[in-house]
Amino acid sequence: MSRSGEFCPRCGDPIEVDPAERVRGPERSNDGAESGGADHAADAPDDDSASAGASVSSPRDPDSVLCDACYFDEFDLVDAPETVEVEVCSRCGAVHRGNRWVDVGADDYTDIAVDEVAEALGVHVNATDVGWEVAPEQIDQNTIRMHCEFTGVVRGTFVTEEVVTPVRIARKTCERCGRIAGGSYAAVVQVRADERTPTDEETERAQEIAEAYIAEREATGDRNAFITEVSEVDDGLNMKISTNQMGGGIARRIVEQLGGTSDDYETLVTEDSDGNEVYRVTFAVRLPRYRPGEVIDPEDGDGPVLVRSVQGNLKGTRLTTGEAYEASFEDGDAPDARRLGTSEDAVETTVVTVEDDNAVQVLDPETYEAKTIARPDYFDPDADEVPVLKSRAGLHVMPEE
Repeated sequence: MSRSGEFCPRCGDPIEVDPAERVRGPERSNDGAESGGADHAADAPDDDSASAGASVSSPRDPDSVLCDACYFDEFDLVDAPETVEVEVCSRCGAVHRGNRWVDVGADDYTDIAVDEVAEALGVHVNATDVGWEVAPEQIDQNTIRMHCEFTGVVRGTFVTEEVVTPVRIARKTCERCGRIAGGSYAAVVQVRADERTPTDEETERAQEIAEAYIAEREATGDRNAFITEVSEVDDGLNMKISTNQMGGGIARRIVEQLGGTSDDYETLVTEDSDGNEVYRVTFAVRLPRYRPGEVIDPEDGDGPVLVRSVQGNLKGTRLTTGEAYEASFEDGDAPDARRLGTSEDAVETTVVTVEDDNAVQVLDPETYEAKTIARPDYFDPDADEVPVLKSRAGLHVMPEE
């Protein structure tokens, strides 16, 4: 290329490149950025995040008329801070970004450190074909040293630069964990049962339902979702929940899956800084009077019923005939009935003979006397033994399942 007739204002040497090309500057591209080092990959920092000392070439930019020797004498491909600090919650591991805490679900903070360094570094805007590799070095539990090597093309010249940026892990407590540690809650979900005490299986299931509901909300990024405390009481289970909305959602889901009803009661607890009243809500879940697997006698003359479902109206199977039973709309899931036992109380006994379509003779499991009892349609005539339940209502064949 012919001489431009221009001279470097710093050293006086002639400039071999057309000044118009200098004004226009090289086209920037960030394609082809690759990672290496310790097998950690990261995109090259955005060219627009240029160092504070770097500026785009323009007709008024003095660097645009410097010769290559003077230009590269003070050129920095990368502008890197002396250190990068990452705030993490020592309890849940969330990372503080901007003005909020973010759940990252990381086993360690190496990848987080790579991302934070990528955000903090600035690449000169005049560099094209930028690529970088990073090799993290774990110094101690709270320090990761990031060895970064950058490459790029500036004024047609391939340049490289290495920077080492320590990442400090500052362990703090996020607002959510602070609220949990402080026992903060807005709602109470009480799990009780109608005219009985919930079984261990029911209270365990209710807690599982609550934990699954909270986990679903956490998965959407809702950091206001948490259970502060779970306590067993003589007549059921109490759960303290972070918000009234969460408490209501848990109560509804327990009723959907276990049956029963739910009522809510508000209690004024305080006023906020704006003078607005703040209420704590108690959601009282009452499980059905009967539970699947119980045997009850509605005392309607048609014999005992094995309860199958308490979703909506109580549904079951007559032990005398095997026919389906459903409580009336008015009775719902709690018809007036006597409890006779459960399916777990059934014992195997010997079938003596099948008398006819409506009767079968079996041995009484206690007295070993042969007794004729009702033959339900689920009875297997080829069976040698059948499960039976003996109660004050008599002896009845139970379904096999």
